[in-house]
Amino acid sequence: MKYNPVVWFEIYVEDMKRAKAFYEELVAAKLDAAKMEGMDMWIFPMDEEKSGATGALIKYEMRSPHPQGTLVYFEVPDCGERTQWAETKGMPVYVPKTDIGEHGFIAIIGDTEGNSIGLHSLV
Repeated sequence: MKYNPVVWFEIYVEDMKRAKAFYEELVAAKLDAAKMEGMDMWIFPMDEEKSGATGALIKYEMRSPHPQGTLVYFEVPDCGERTQWAETKGMPVYVPKTDIGEHGFIAIIGDTEGNSIGLHSLV
């Protein structure tokens, strides 16, 4: 395969201001507004020289957040530190920092909108 199969993701939200603040703090980056008719959309930053995909927070009447929806993993410096951060924000931790061998660590937390999101770190 000459490409990464995932090129885009969408995280559906109910309260964009709340969700945007949560994700900007989670990934320590500013999201950019995008114009799309009928949607409130904020896009995660992307460096085209690096691997991985980007996506957006979307507020759209046809889609709503759900904890059993698609699981997106965010790269973070340390899953343990980010799960502690999530708990201080009142977010649930579904899977605490878990060793996945040579691939590092994962955790699964809830966001402000009721979605589940994955975290990945090498430490």
